[in-house]
Amino acid sequence: MRSRWYDSAAGRLWQHGSELELLHRSMGFAALALVTLAPLLIVVAAAAPFPHRGFDTWVTDGMSLSGRPAEAVDRLFATPRTTLSATSAFSVLALALFGLTFASSVQTGYEKIWHLPAGRWHTVWRRTVWLAALTAYLFAEVQSGTVLGSGTVQSVVRILLTILFGVLFFWWGQHFLLGSRVPWSALLPGAVATMLGLVGLRWFSYQVFSPLIVDNAVTYGTVGTVLIVQSWLIGVGFVVFGGSLLGRHLHDVHAARRRAR
Repeated sequence: MRSRWYDSAAGRLWQHGSELELLHRSMGFAALALVTLAPLLIVVAAAAPFPHRGFDTWVTDGMSLSGRPAEAVDRLFATPRTTLSATSAFSVLALALFGLTFASSVQTGYEKIWHLPAGRWHTVWRRTVWLAALTAYLFAEVQSGTVLGSGTVQSVVRILLTILFGVLFFWWGQHFLLGSRVPWSALLPGAVATMLGLVGLRWFSYQVFSPLIVDNAVTYGTVGTVLIVQSWLIGVGFVVFGGSLLGRHLHDVHAARRRAR
């Protein structure tokens, strides 16, 4: 039975995930995302001429929060008016360092999923471009709520556009960070699986994380809210790497069946 399990598609996926240390890698993703995306989106929101909708709005939208849970997150990550004037050269340097480390962790995860050697040092420009594209994508997603407005039709259009552009971003992001070493067709299943996983995580957050934010905010204060947001980011990291991993194995199964035919 053990031999059959390891020879099966599910067994190979489980073994690959264990070798990748998926949970450990997801926790690193969450820690770096918090120290990178939070200040980056706050600074971008402060510099943009639009209403200040930054990291707090992205979190509440991604976790499907409303009411008291959304207010707790807004108070935690609200954009101060003095953000730009208080930003120093050291802050920008630290943000750039954390941002490149975050992009490097995502690139390393993709490389291990596809069993590729690590990219050379001069590929750092790819990480910079990917981080800028990620920031632009998240900021555009946040502002889409204001641009499209409220209503049933507008909400449906926004969901469809978010899923479409999300698939395109994760499809392009894998190909770009891997230096075009994996064909486009092999990366599409991972991009689709990632977006489906994020949709499922959004539903899970609405059912589980939303009431937990209220309870933890009462019990632990601000620290409780941070704990729930960090747990959600771990889930995001698990979906990002797990979706790509699942896409890799779906591609392998399809390729094996095609060779058999």
